[in-house]
Amino acid sequence: IELKSGILNIFLRTGVVFTQVDLWLGLSYCDGKWNEVTVNKEGSVISATMNELREQALESSVQQLKVNSPIYVGGIPPDIQSFYRELGLEQGFGGCMKDVKFTRGAVVNLASVSSSAVRVNLDGCLSTDSAVNCRGNDSILVYRGKEQSVYESALQPFTEYLYRVVALNEGGSVSSVWTHVRTRESVPQNVPTPSRVHSINGYSIEVTWDKPAGVIGVIEKYILKAYEADGPTVPITSAELTDAGMLTGILRGLRPFTNYAVTLTACTLAGCTESLHALNISTPQEAPEDVQSPTAISFPTFLLMSWSPPKTPNGIITQYTLYMNGIPIYSGNGTKYVVKDLAVFTPHQFLLTACTLAGCTNSSGVTLFTAQLPPSHVDAPVLTVLDSRTIHVQWKEPVEINGILDRYIIYMATNEQNFTKWNVIYNSTELFLDFTIPQLFPGTEYLIKLAACTGGGCSISKASVAVTDESTPEGVPAPKAQSYASDSFNISWTKPEYPNGIITSYGLYMDGVLLQNSSQLSCYAYGLAPWSLHSFRVQACTAKGCALGPLVEARTMEAAPEGMVDVFTTVDGSKEVQLKWLAPKKPNGKLTYTVLVTGLFYADQ
Repeated sequence: IELKSGILNIFLRTGVVFTQVDLWLGLSYCDGKWNEVTVNKEGSVISATMNELREQALESSVQQLKVNSPIYVGGIPPDIQSFYRELGLEQGFGGCMKDVKFTRGAVVNLASVSSSAVRVNLDGCLSTDSAVNCRGNDSILVYRGKEQSVYESALQPFTEYLYRVVALNEGGSVSSVWTHVRTRESVPQNVPTPSRVHSINGYSIEVTWDKPAGVIGVIEKYILKAYEADGPTVPITSAELTDAGMLTGILRGLRPFTNYAVTLTACTLAGCTESLHALNISTPQEAPEDVQSPTAISFPTFLLMSWSPPKTPNGIITQYTLYMNGIPIYSGNGTKYVVKDLAVFTPHQFLLTACTLAGCTNSSGVTLFTAQLPPSHVDAPVLTVLDSRTIHVQWKEPVEINGILDRYIIYMATNEQNFTKWNVIYNSTELFLDFTIPQLFPGTEYLIKLAACTGGGCSISKASVAVTDESTPEGVPAPKAQSYASDSFNISWTKPEYPNGIITSYGLYMDGVLLQNSSQLSCYAYGLAPWSLHSFRVQACTAKGCALGPLVEARTMEAAPEGMVDVFTTVDGSKEVQLKWLAPKKPNGKLTYTVLVTGLFYADQ
């Protein structure tokens, strides 16, 4: 326990744990009266009390306090002071003590239990002039007048002053008690440049400095700042050190292999001041960070590998090492490498190591594939005719896929197009192994082939052949009947729109009677009467049955009428004759009549 410069200091060390309590008193005890001081330790709380002032601190590690040695009050004998140099001991206590207690209980009589006493009255003494002896009679007049307040300026920073007021009149005077007050600190001046900077590693440095001279006040904290050399004026990182008794600090958050300028800032409650100059330091190299995984351009049998420098190299990259499946395949300063003689679409594990002089760092592993190719061989599909309009297609997965199977495609051509035009009738990523082709034409030959595709392309099988079942023809056309003579027809027709099989025969009906049954597409009918009306219909047949086309009618050409025209006349008067006649026996066409008259005609004069 030490009373120095108006501060009651408590230092407590139990084992390796050190605790300090500072109670600010100023000159409040200089009032000529007794002052009671109490120091108490309860659990982890250590407190100091003087009169009505109190301060406490928490012990970082609670330990029981055991006293097993002599107790010295007011000082330490000279022969053991060398063992306690860290306390900064000065001249011992001089004055009066009484009523000393070490624990709850009886008061200890120091006069009877003490072994020695120097410059102290142990039984208590009270000097009436002790208040004067505290400071001396050096007070000066600050104000004289009738006001009840005064503003005093031009005082020294962080200095304690005692004030008292004397009220007087013609009858006498009365004085107040002394009141102490301390002015505030000033901002530190002339903060020195750090004296030494030492690199702990690439990310932190240890900075040492000297205590600023001429600081008026209590230094609350120091701030270390690191600026990137030739960089922005904003510090890269900083550290606040609230233990102002420490003149060494650690500055973290730096980047390896970087030049920094380090400054010191000292702060009081009034403000902070940064050193005008900085101490330069270069952080050492460290192992790289953020090493990027390699990438590749894939080919069927080789990989073109490449990689980028680490995002945070932390130094000069001295070497890259590329591993494939755990085996190093490349070491050097390059950023590209070709891995040859690989199988098609095969996975390989790759990892990249980047090194500086300080160490090496691995990237995360990555799996890369060689490129895909089309399947080596695709078997022709198996075709099953279900009926006259449906074919079921089945196939097998290729044995050597050479990649990831992506889709199947079915192509189809018909004899109607001479098998020259292939149409896509199925294209799906659903990797089924069959498909039913609907809405086909009966009795039609189809060529069908299958394509299997990967990311590397498609392979196409040979074509399989299937013929749908026959059915009766559909779309049998109407015949064309043309007469080039008055007694005959030339009749012709075309194939059905949908033969639905092989046409075995065509039947031509004239006036409901089968005139011809053959494979021909024409017929000649003769021996007919001129301008006679006839009906025609074509029948087409397959092995499954026959179908009739629409009915058409036509006439033979006209011929000269046959027979006589009988004429009958009737005289209706002197100027009129009425003629009547009968048609010829065989008109042989549409008749028109012409009346020829010869003789004299009556005319009005």
